[in-house]
Amino acid sequence: MSKGKLLVISGPSGVGKGTIVNLLLQRRPNASLSVSCTTRAPREGEKEGVSYFFLSKEKFKRMIDCGGFLEYSLHFENFYGTPAEFVEKKLEEGDVILEIDVDGALNVKSAKPDAVLVMIAPPDRQELYRRLKGRGTEEEEVISRRLARADYELGKSELYDYVIVNDDLETAVGQVEHILEKE
Repeated sequence: MSKGKLLVISGPSGVGKGTIVNLLLQRRPNASLSVSCTTRAPREGEKEGVSYFFLSKEKFKRMIDCGGFLEYSLHFENFYGTPAEFVEKKLEEGDVILEIDVDGALNVKSAKPDAVLVMIAPPDRQELYRRLKGRGTEEEEVISRRLARADYELGKSELYDYVIVNDDLETAVGQVEHILEKE
């Protein structure tokens, strides 16, 4: 019987998911971030077992065949997935946080109905645009694609257990902490 809670955090690009997760991990020593598997090559500075578990496509497909993932997907010819055994081991130690997209989150909920899904939402579309633009890392066309994806993701928010509007970082982190304590 696991002692931790599986918390799945999703939300559009630019909404502050990563910042919220990092603050949550600093404040909750019994919580850990799940490490995903991927078939893509490691990028500079990425570490095996910390950034990702880097697998061959053959090994990844074998894990799919034996039900080794809570969820997985194919992006740009590379697989990404949440390893079920890794998550179960981490749940024995405490809470586990997954930061994944909406489709993956809904698949996790199907595999683990006791998982708690939290959607992080922007105050409004204009603020999301401002945040994406403010990064200074993407062309207008990429920002437009991210906003279209945000519309899709936010349209699924009714399938989540909780929706938190990130208009104030401290408040948003506090709300996620409250959810973990409540659940």
